[in-house]
Amino acid sequence: MPTGPKMKTHKGAKKRFDVTGSGLFRHAKGMKSHFRRRKSSRVKRQFDRMIVLAPADRKRVQKLLPYGVK
Repeated sequence: MPTGPKMKTHKGAKKRFDVTGSGLFRHAKGMKSHFRRRKSSRVKRQFDRMIVLAPADRKRVQKLLPYGVK
């Protein structure tokens, strides 16, 4: 039985977002590499963590990643 065309995953979003086991999206913070030498070690460590995406942005990212991130 034929089905309609598949949705394509947005490759830029695939590289930037990660999906947790419970279905939440995570992303890395910005400002990570610019002027890195003058930032304190504590700040640089905080940039290494992935943070949960805001609920207001979830719907927009869900359209870009219809099947989740593998």
